[in-house]
Amino acid sequence: MIEQTTEELSAIIGTRPACRALGVAPATIYRRRKPPEPKPQRPRPAPPRALSEAERETVLGELRSERFVDCAPAQVYATLLDEGRYLCSERTMYRLLDAGGEVRERRDQLTHPAYTKPELLAEAPNQVWSWDISKLKGPAKWTHYQLYVILDIFSRYVVGWTVQYREDKQVAKALIAQACEQQQITPGSLTVHADRGSAMRSKPVAFLLADLGLTKTHNRPYTSSDNPYSEAHFKTLKYRPGFPERFESIEHAREFCRWFFDHYNHQHRHSGIGLMTPAAVHHGHAKRLHAERQRVLDAAYAATPERFVRKSPAPPKLPTAAWINKPEHQEAAA
Repeated sequence: MIEQTTEELSAIIGTRPACRALGVAPATIYRRRKPPEPKPQRPRPAPPRALSEAERETVLGELRSERFVDCAPAQVYATLLDEGRYLCSERTMYRLLDAGGEVRERRDQLTHPAYTKPELLAEAPNQVWSWDISKLKGPAKWTHYQLYVILDIFSRYVVGWTVQYREDKQVAKALIAQACEQQQITPGSLTVHADRGSAMRSKPVAFLLADLGLTKTHNRPYTSSDNPYSEAHFKTLKYRPGFPERFESIEHAREFCRWFFDHYNHQHRHSGIGLMTPAAVHHGHAKRLHAERQRVLDAAYAATPERFVRKSPAPPKLPTAAWINKPEHQEAAA
């Protein structure tokens, strides 16, 4: 911008007065009007201590020999020293090999497969279940029990749970089988999602799901956000007032969980499902309850409309879909 203004003033009062007025060096303007010719690139002279062509060929000959072809330059350097020979430094060996594109891993390194981000959609109960295992502290330090929980992501209803002494694939298999039987799951209607724990990826669980005609999916490694419903549910459990710091016995843990899951399914109003209880959504009572809430609010509005300044009140909306990793194009459309 300053250069353009300088050129405009130069046409009127001259270059140097224009440069003085704008505080610009005249040499800068002249140089940019007529840039100097680029200097020709001269080859860098070889330093006196550099290896001669014959010496380089000798070093490369040793490195490429059958004896040393599979050895690192450090190994070659040390071996030659032990034999009373010094050809060049280890770094020079690397430079000579790199110039010919010969520095690389000799073996193909193990690469992990590309894990696909799970994208799961549930538009009704018993379409997608999420299950996980969490530790409950036992009576003494270093003791704990394992809590297995299967959760329907659409209704947030706990369809199965158990507390055991340890994480076991057979326990997981039995729990999933029992939940499927109680919920009368038909083949091809359900996806069961979990993280990548040993019980989750075990063959007994995989064979059971295959026998039942169900789809199984897993988190990406070290990505707990791929299983958000189970993670949030465990937080609700452990931040519940009255949750014990430690359980005195496994019977104590089971007794507490028996009370909690009954309360959670039938009394807890969940913010993610329109402040309905999971049981109401799971068993199809949510629409009736939503309509009854609307009638109560309509009566309140009719009695005192001045208390509702912006619009007539409405109960929280019912859920229509539950996603695990909603695709970006779906988020944009929403």
